[in-house]
Amino acid sequence: MTHEAGMTHRAETNIMELTKDQLVAWLKDHDIEAYRAEQIMKWIYFRQADDFEIMTDIKKEIRQLLSLNFRIDRLEKKQIEISEDGSKKYLFKLSDGQCIESVLIPEKNYYTLCISSQVGCAQGCKFCLTARGGFVRNLTKGEILAQVRDIMNDLDDPEKLKNIVMMGMGEPLANYKNVIGAIDTITDTRCGLGFSNNKVTLSTAGLVPRLSVLNQDATVNLAISLNATDNKTRDMLMPINKKYPLEILLDACRKYRLPPRQSIMFEYILLKNINDSPDDANRLAKLLHSIKAKINLIPFNEYEGSKFKSPEEEVINNFREILRKNNYIVIIRRSKGRDISAACGQLRVRQDSPLKKS
Repeated sequence: MTHEAGMTHRAETNIMELTKDQLVAWLKDHDIEAYRAEQIMKWIYFRQADDFEIMTDIKKEIRQLLSLNFRIDRLEKKQIEISEDGSKKYLFKLSDGQCIESVLIPEKNYYTLCISSQVGCAQGCKFCLTARGGFVRNLTKGEILAQVRDIMNDLDDPEKLKNIVMMGMGEPLANYKNVIGAIDTITDTRCGLGFSNNKVTLSTAGLVPRLSVLNQDATVNLAISLNATDNKTRDMLMPINKKYPLEILLDACRKYRLPPRQSIMFEYILLKNINDSPDDANRLAKLLHSIKAKINLIPFNEYEGSKFKSPEEEVINNFREILRKNNYIVIIRRSKGRDISAACGQLRVRQDSPLKKS
């Protein structure tokens, strides 16, 4: 902030909304060398600067010009809840009063961060608590980036944050431009947040037209939320299947170009007496037979008011064994953070901070 004629000035634009190319163009328009863009970005993302005035290797007049035109935003941490298993859920308040949730998940000796891409979600998946709040708006590029940047700043050792998963609130491919922009900065090792591309995972319910474009625009791990082996069941669970049924979705997955040694992760939420039978397991094995696939089995996380239940342990193990006998790599994912509603499919802003549709 600067002061002009006794008035407090707050720049309108959060500089984190700009791509590096856009920042270079702005600098050139103001007769400033292009290399300054990398300096500025390193201060913001590597050094966690909140003020242009501390950027001491940049001329004072440039810092003042930046302060007049841009600000560096942080998200407001409205609430932080810590689970018995060490998972930490952040409730972030955005500048317009809307709220989103992000979850920091402890692994053996590192962290995974689950971030949101939208306020609410429009996909309407029947098993997902987030869907009950409906859709409000897309997050901006800066709001997506801030979840990672701010939580890194909150850690004693930011180097322990190894994985970013876009599996929080919202459908990432429905907010395509901002998600791709955020991924570019998250995976920029020169002057962004410095994550390796193979440490970033994007999960989608199956917006087929965006999959081929994603292949051209970003190199990240792809996760497909599948959850059924026939169209009738998937239609019931995931309305998007009526537009892009299994045949179309899986054909797009077959055509998806993967880097060497990489597979598509298929997420399959196990729902008692709905999609957990041996027949379902055998159908799933056949459906994925020509795709480089790994399978993530997720026993349903029960929550109050849901009509769905999690299968018994024996049913879950039998399902896994059928897939293993068909030579698939299968992981049973035990979601963390259940006691703070931070588990898979449970992210939803509290009733005391309801989603407000604008």
